[in-house]
Amino acid sequence: MTLFTRDDERLGAFALRPLDPAADAALLHGWVTDPKAAFWMMQDSDLTEVEQEYRRIHEHPHHDAFIGLHEGRPAFLAEAYDPAHVELVGLYEPQQGDLGMHFLCAPTDTPLHGFTLAVITTVMEFCFSDPAVRRVVVEPDVRNAAVHALNAAVGFEVVEKIAKPEKDACLSVCTRERFEAARAAGAADDGAAAEPRTARGVTR
Repeated sequence: MTLFTRDDERLGAFALRPLDPAADAALLHGWVTDPKAAFWMMQDSDLTEVEQEYRRIHEHPHHDAFIGLHEGRPAFLAEAYDPAHVELVGLYEPQQGDLGMHFLCAPTDTPLHGFTLAVITTVMEFCFSDPAVRRVVVEPDVRNAAVHALNAAVGFEVVEKIAKPEKDACLSVCTRERFEAARAAGAADDGAAAEPRTARGVTR
């Protein structure tokens, strides 16, 4: 079941569908344990652990996971969560309309120029397709320079550095207005060539 579609004028069709913990476990295991996905922090997970983690997310009332498609083929992973209940509890003051986001692009030997930018744009449009969402919130590892640049390109602002149990992170937010302004200005195109396909909006 397709939940959201977006047509990128250069790279074609993108879509998101619900993640099936059992059916997608093997696919996800290959993605999250790839050396380029180090910031996903599941490098040593076995297949059972990956399935258990995404079953936990699937069953959580405030956390969802999705498989992203490019031209009909699985190509990225996305998560959406309520930061008042997941990831950021006690670490920031949530506002009404906040939505947390993670994404991970699948590893590939044949990267497409601008693909990661197209993916984060798709995920952001998906998040904002809910009219109740006013801001998207992310907390990438402070060391993840690639994703900081990518986030800035689509309108995120760093609010503060926070200490999570698993990492030091840059709490960053993007309002609907900043996202639309970044897209209209073409700011997101500036860093497209430098962005790796495995950049992740946030880490666990």
